[in-house]
Amino acid sequence: MAGWLGGVAHLVQPLVDALGRYVLMANKLHADDTPVPVLEPGRGVTKTGRLWTYVRDDRPAGSTDAPAVWFQYWPDRKGERPLTHLRHFTGILQADGYAGFDRLYERGDIMEAACWAHVRRKFYDLHVATDSPIAGEALTRIGALYAIESEVRGRPPDQRRSARQARAGPLLDDFHDWLEQTLSTVSQKSALAIAMRYALTRWGALTRYRDDGRIEIDNNAAERSLRAVAIGRKNYLFAGADVGGERAAAFYSLIGTAKLNGLDPEAYLRTVLERIAEHPINRIEDLLPWNLASAPVEALRQAA
Repeated sequence: MAGWLGGVAHLVQPLVDALGRYVLMANKLHADDTPVPVLEPGRGVTKTGRLWTYVRDDRPAGSTDAPAVWFQYWPDRKGERPLTHLRHFTGILQADGYAGFDRLYERGDIMEAACWAHVRRKFYDLHVATDSPIAGEALTRIGALYAIESEVRGRPPDQRRSARQARAGPLLDDFHDWLEQTLSTVSQKSALAIAMRYALTRWGALTRYRDDGRIEIDNNAAERSLRAVAIGRKNYLFAGADVGGERAAAFYSLIGTAKLNGLDPEAYLRTVLERIAEHPINRIEDLLPWNLASAPVEALRQAA
């Protein structure tokens, strides 16, 4: 498998570069990262590299722009990695609380949007472990916010903003007051206090979606893109070297984007590899999944 990837990686890299340019042209991105084991040549042991994912997908806000995902590999998780990846990006970045993103927000041309799914997960884990009524109350309140989102998904940004301001706005204000009041009644070193402070310290970024219909309530678009990586880790165990991680990032980008656009990844890659060697480099965008209109649709579409 590794030899096959290496043999064709140079062919698809211009296509992956075009995909990356398309992703970075968005006015909103979802970002996340995940560890990948990488063999250290000559030592017979593995180290931990990182795959970073950047997702452009505005379909929940009524956009007809094609969704896409762009992966990047680095052998570490240093904060300058997303700085490098997103040096040409301006707009909204929806991500978790990783401190490495802070320097991007400090630039002034990238706006932070936080993730309610991360907040919910902290309370959910507590509720499962301890049956805490406080955690249960927090889950109920967060569930009410998600119920509103299920109704506005797919609507244009202005409609989403209006609905959120009218319906989620009061719930958010009340939730904030409840968090502050309840925090004063629990041990400050408890897991409950940690979960509450996690939400309160990110409140501005967590509530930004209320006033901007382009923003999602959570970062699940990025998390979904990483599922293929999790499956891959179970199958290939580790990448053979850093260059293997880079090749994996390239193919995860093409596979993930094909799936987002409703194409069968294997059929899409086969079509690309059949054409790319003779394809004009100045028209490489023609081979992006949503532009491959001349390919037989029935052969490329994902099975229902």
